[in-house]
Amino acid sequence: MGAGDAPFRGSSAIVAGVLTEHQLYHDFARLYQGVYVSKRTPVTAAVRARAAWLFAGPDAVLTGFSAVALHGSKWIDVSEPAEVIRPGHRMPVKGLLTHDYRLEPDEAIVIGGMRVATPARAAFDLGRRLPRPEAIVALDSLCNATGLKPRDVVMVAERHPGARGVARLRSNLVDVDGGAESPPETHTRLVIVDAGLPRPETQIPIVGNDGWEFARSDLGWREWSVLVEYDGEHHWTDRRQRAWDIERSARIEALGWKVIRVGAELLYTRPDELIRRVRAKLHAAGAPV
Repeated sequence: MGAGDAPFRGSSAIVAGVLTEHQLYHDFARLYQGVYVSKRTPVTAAVRARAAWLFAGPDAVLTGFSAVALHGSKWIDVSEPAEVIRPGHRMPVKGLLTHDYRLEPDEAIVIGGMRVATPARAAFDLGRRLPRPEAIVALDSLCNATGLKPRDVVMVAERHPGARGVARLRSNLVDVDGGAESPPETHTRLVIVDAGLPRPETQIPIVGNDGWEFARSDLGWREWSVLVEYDGEHHWTDRRQRAWDIERSARIEALGWKVIRVGAELLYTRPDELIRRVRAKLHAAGAPV
């Protein structure tokens, strides 16, 4: 207690003689009442989840962003509150969402000694609570990390037909795709889908004339040989990455693929221009757009 980087109960550390009160208040930060972590420790979603579980007690089950962090999902905003399912009504606690949800016994597992919602149950809780873009980003990331499929979440929804937000969840699941490897990839796909264009496939393998796969494209349409590639900042600032991108693009286009490259500025400030470019490429390739 107190010696490592994991959250711990301050009173237990003092009683065990691991820390003095002065050390506790000087060297450690309080995350929740009675629960502390070293000031040197970055407070990630996983760290906040453990702290929340210690605070809420052993009958609590971590869900939402807390659960997906422990299942290995990436791209979680560290400012998101921890989430637990705990019977009975509780006073509001800063940085913690407490839900009085009905939970089936097989909808929770144990990770690191803590009770945690399964990926399907965590997706069920997030997908019915969050607005559409945020929900789909979170569920894409969870599916990518765990292999979860939308149909697995539907099975949980069928067990809880009267739960609040189930209709929203079912609508969100239609657009979930675990092939997305970052939020901008999800956002790019949603812009395309929401414009009424054909739904793209994700992570398309690119095979050279020698029969070997040398690349995977973020998304596109094999039928019309059109690809959409999102270039994050490192594609422009890393010299080696940029050199490979140029070589990779030349090889892909030599195979007959048409490529639309997307950056943050185009995606987030000029989405209409992005759609115009995609539509033009698809139209030229014979797609019914």
